[in-house]
Amino acid sequence: MSTDNPALWRTVLICGAAVAFDGYDLVAYGTTLSELRAEWGISATQAGLLGSAPLIGMLLGSISAGALTSRWSRNTVLAACVTWFSIFMAACALAPGPGWFLALRFLSGLGLGATLPIAAAITQQAAPAGRRNLVYVIMQSGFPLGGVAAALAGMVLIPNFSWHAVYLMGALPLITILPAILFWLPREKSTPTELGGAMQALAPLFAPGWRVVTLLFWALAFCAMLFVYGANTWLPALMRENGHGVTSSLVFLLTFNLGAIVGGVLAGWLADRFGSRPVVAASFLLGAVAVGAFAFLRGESTLLLCAALAGYGAVGTQTLINSWATAAYPEAARVAGVGWALGAGRLGGILGPTLTGMVIALGFTQTGPFLLFCVVAVVGAVLASGLRPPKQPAAVGSSPVVGIPVPAAH
Repeated sequence: MSTDNPALWRTVLICGAAVAFDGYDLVAYGTTLSELRAEWGISATQAGLLGSAPLIGMLLGSISAGALTSRWSRNTVLAACVTWFSIFMAACALAPGPGWFLALRFLSGLGLGATLPIAAAITQQAAPAGRRNLVYVIMQSGFPLGGVAAALAGMVLIPNFSWHAVYLMGALPLITILPAILFWLPREKSTPTELGGAMQALAPLFAPGWRVVTLLFWALAFCAMLFVYGANTWLPALMRENGHGVTSSLVFLLTFNLGAIVGGVLAGWLADRFGSRPVVAASFLLGAVAVGAFAFLRGESTLLLCAALAGYGAVGTQTLINSWATAAYPEAARVAGVGWALGAGRLGGILGPTLTGMVIALGFTQTGPFLLFCVVAVVGAVLASGLRPPKQPAAVGSSPVVGIPVPAAH
């Protein structure tokens, strides 16, 4: 199938827009963190725990995605997830204190966590063979684009209004993305079947030949998300601690996510030509070098370049891992495979902000967090080098998405 099919790009656009609010939610917290700490008087360790709370909801949402889509269609569940996370993300603006804020972010995380694996499976089915990594990475570029939007929102809304306005923007999907899913997202041909709960959906992932592969995908996602969530949560605050102004600190966060967009698309193109394994390993290593440089370099222009490369090495690599896992698992286990990998990754996401906050509380604001991310990225590169999923047979027949045919295998 050609990549000029309108139904394909409609799918990519709608799924990418839904995924964008996962990135928006993450970066919104990092953007508003200094204001929240000042208003509520919370410590660095408490701020790390507060940043980790939605990741617990995302973990539960991720591992439930396979069970939900075995009972209802992917389009239906995606629409429900978008409605859910939009309501609770916007409600964060009304939180009177850290306790309510934590609870509301946990609830928004439930919907956000299920959104990505479902969007991944829909996009992977729609994509033509030989272009799946590139198409998938373009879709998931919505994540760092959402991060860019959050950084820009913080730069405009916080000085002119307050941090509350940044979270009120979370209601936008109710009037933009939700109607698009309901009326324009191509429908599935397949009928959902009841497979039981999340634990039953897990069983195929540990079938003979898949156990080690599944565990390695989980470990890769863990490393990548620890890097992604730790850096996106703390980068502006760290740059302010190191002498940069409010706007300058947010520019670093903006550059971090812009690097993820450009680098992620390039990595997807490379992965379609050379395979995911070497590209993921090399991307992790590039991210390790770039983020490690923050511990030793001080020039602003040099650090901005490092921020872009680190964004690619963190967010761009996570995007490629998701694409790799989505393509690796058989169709029947695809949502569950990606959902459980993302669930394991969310554990890294939970640990990232908390562990970084603990390192900062010990007084290592200039070097400690950056060296932590560097070590995690090196471990990810080593794990990626050893991951070799079984080959899947080429798809035959038609895609479960109306209007997107799949050619027979030759």
